[in-house]
Amino acid sequence: MSLIVQKFGGTSVGSVEKIQHVATRVIQEVDNGNQVVVVVSAMGKTTDELFRLATEITNKPNKRDMDMLLTTGEQMTISLLSIALQSKGYESVSMTGWQAGIQTEAIHSKARITHIETARISEELERGKVVVVAGFQGIDINQEITTLGRGGSDTTAVALAASLKSVRCDIYTDVDGVYTSDPRYIKGARKLAGISYDEMLELANLGAGVLHPRAVEFAKIHSIPLTVRSSIEEKEGTLIEEGSNLEENLVVRGVAFEEDIVRVTIFGLEDEITGLASVFTTLAANHINVDIIIHSRTELNSTNLSFSIKESELDEASEVLNQNQASLGFKKVEHETGLAKVSIVGSGMVSNPGVAAQMFQTLSEYGIAIKMVSTSEIKVSTVVNRIDMLKAAQIVHESFSLESLQTSPQLS
Repeated sequence: MSLIVQKFGGTSVGSVEKIQHVATRVIQEVDNGNQVVVVVSAMGKTTDELFRLATEITNKPNKRDMDMLLTTGEQMTISLLSIALQSKGYESVSMTGWQAGIQTEAIHSKARITHIETARISEELERGKVVVVAGFQGIDINQEITTLGRGGSDTTAVALAASLKSVRCDIYTDVDGVYTSDPRYIKGARKLAGISYDEMLELANLGAGVLHPRAVEFAKIHSIPLTVRSSIEEKEGTLIEEGSNLEENLVVRGVAFEEDIVRVTIFGLEDEITGLASVFTTLAANHINVDIIIHSRTELNSTNLSFSIKESELDEASEVLNQNQASLGFKKVEHETGLAKVSIVGSGMVSNPGVAAQMFQTLSEYGIAIKMVSTSEIKVSTVVNRIDMLKAAQIVHESFSLESLQTSPQLS
């Protein structure tokens, strides 16, 4: 008997009919002789609706109370799915994050899982029950309910798979796998049979919404094979594992894009050495994620520093910087909105020089201005005007011939 963790996203459980269908998918694994833990998100747009209700009261709702509010969405789903399983003659038990033993940092709205006490889940599995767990949530050391941020149900599923020593974790969603780019927007995007943890982690961090970055990170650390599958169609998905070589011929494996990027520029930073450290230490202490970083010396012997953040964090970042202007030692801070990030990812870049040059040349030929650049061994990211985002992603996808990708045979 093997232990399988399954995760179903919001669109997969968006109605009672869909929940009944999910129950059928779960039962298939049980009938194959497996123990099953199921992690679910809130139904459809429930989280967005709950957030909207709160913002009708105030534009800045208290984060603790928002966590209390938003976690009710998953609680509704676990109850309905457990009822559906029981109605079909299968024993099950629903658990909130804290009932499932998921412990997190004492941070509201974007906590990280620190530990999972699996005793209760294991006991219920031994009794022959399907365990249905609410994703996206946990409890901190102060017994406060916390949430893991958008996409946190993916992280819940993989963390449970690691803690329970599951043989694999299946992520069921409204797409049938990981594509070379988002097929809703990029013509010619093709499904990949396999992709490595590192490549998937880069794509997830760079805007590919199919998986949450922390989920991929958990899977890599604990060597948990992930599959991304369709919750609707009976199709094989994409296998995510260490050093996947299912498309060895690909230099670039995918094109990711993300809108609502902001470039923040700090002018006149007096001490380049300690000043840089102080700026990013201050931002990190306030849980503000910084991406691309550029700095330059001025003729007046001071430093100008630019970095990119998500637009949703702009107000908080501006407030933190302005409050600490004197101690950080800079003259002024400005920001530019209306930007987006377009990136290419592929482990083949390591041994193939000229990939970045090809990307820059392609964007230049189409008159797309590059605002910022960041590179690593397996990715190149560019910040462009948001209005150019989809055009840039399409022409880069075509430049590396990803639309003509011949995928390997279906996974068994």
